[in-house]
Amino acid sequence: MLRNRPEILRANDLKPHLQRTFKISRDPEFIEKVDDIVGLYLAPPRRAFVVCMDEKTQVQALERTQRMLPLRAGKIQTRTHDYRRHGIVDLYAALELRTGRVVGDCRETHTARDFLSFLKQLAREFPRRALHVVLDNSSTHKTPEIWEWLAKHPRIQFHFTPKSASWMNQVEGFFSILTRRSIRRADFPSKAALVRHIEAFLNSWNENPTPFVWSKSAKTIVRDHRRLLALTSRTKH
Repeated sequence: MLRNRPEILRANDLKPHLQRTFKISRDPEFIEKVDDIVGLYLAPPRRAFVVCMDEKTQVQALERTQRMLPLRAGKIQTRTHDYRRHGIVDLYAALELRTGRVVGDCRETHTARDFLSFLKQLAREFPRRALHVVLDNSSTHKTPEIWEWLAKHPRIQFHFTPKSASWMNQVEGFFSILTRRSIRRADFPSKAALVRHIEAFLNSWNENPTPFVWSKSAKTIVRDHRRLLALTSRTKH
């Protein structure tokens, strides 16, 4: 039987070594938040800025114990499995919906004070007009100091993604590109080197920014969400 298992797996196209993870939002306001954010994406208000902001926390400055071996014909990039740690930084970033331009700032900490400082930076970068900010439900985004500041700046409006649905925030796509194309392929002997690397990537990106195109309707998202909820509620363990 053991000898035949590979043939059985191949014959039935079974791949037990592969797996995917999932997380379903249980936010009671899921539909309202999806309608709100998808509405911004598909029909952004005229003469207003829409930005998607988030924090990429604990970006590690890793230095491989030996230099990477580059790509060459017939051989993939090779790197050592071990590394030295030189600390972490937190990247605050906001992607402008219309242009794809990204405003970013690296910080040592990830606190409500840091978030408020970055929020003030966004207010300077996108002045005078209404500013709609798509963001997640982090506790640092909802402190009394934040609400007090927003009350004094009514042109700035928050649009929270549903809980456990950060994939709706388009800046996550930028974070993925930054990680896959740049950070994972580099060595950093210090936190300062990591910050310089991220800043250089941001400058390069903004020389020819690429906006993301949202194509999924709110109706489709809600329908798929209901199907997943029904599927998991029927699953027996």
